[in-house]
Amino acid sequence: MAQNSKTTKTERREAARLEAERLRKIHAKRDKRNRGILIGVIVLVVALIATAAILIAQQAGRTLLSDFEGETPAGADLHGGISIGAEGAGSVNEGAPEVDIYVDFICPFCGDFEEVNGSDVADAAASGDATVIYHPLNYLDGASSGTEYSTRAANAFATVATEAPEQALDFMAAMFANQPAEGSAGLTDEEIAQIAVDAGVPQEAADSISEGTYREWIAVASDQARRDGIGSTPTIQINGDDWDENWQVPGTLLTAIQDAA
Repeated sequence: MAQNSKTTKTERREAARLEAERLRKIHAKRDKRNRGILIGVIVLVVALIATAAILIAQQAGRTLLSDFEGETPAGADLHGGISIGAEGAGSVNEGAPEVDIYVDFICPFCGDFEEVNGSDVADAAASGDATVIYHPLNYLDGASSGTEYSTRAANAFATVATEAPEQALDFMAAMFANQPAEGSAGLTDEEIAQIAVDAGVPQEAADSISEGTYREWIAVASDQARRDGIGSTPTIQINGDDWDENWQVPGTLLTAIQDAA
């Protein structure tokens, strides 16, 4: 009997050991499975966060012009600006400060701005000291006796910038030199075309101004400018920051551009 009792104890210990080993393997397998699930969940969450971040970034960069399917001027950006570098409209000066200028062609203050700063801005673009980005707006369409002069003049600039990029700034200067009074009917399309020709724009390009190719783009770009917080013209920004110094003092803007460079 004593021998049988001893054998039974040994068997029970062995059975207990085997059961413990079985349970250990079950727990280990379950822990491994849980770790795999946890890692999978973490990977999925990270992927979802990354995807969301990309979508948010993409949405943050979208504007009213992101899905615009109409005619767009050469060198135009998604905020309604037309870049001008050393090679004329549509070009950029790599590494140079960006100077955004929001204008309305019948705005008398924009005419004053051009008179004081136009040549400095043109020189900065031509020399590579800055990429100038003009935003032609239609804010004062209601101040031209129903002729929508702001839109027509902005369309003319967009047309010249596309068809005769090297003459874009000369044309702008000539338009402001012949600026009609706010509240008047403004210039006719034929008069604008003649100003373009006198500024060196080929006749064929000047004749296409009256087609109004970029009128719809001007409207959307102006709405985008409002969304961007542009409440009046002229508004000047250097590298995305509002420049609020006195542009009526000759040379002040040019100095600010050079400092930014």
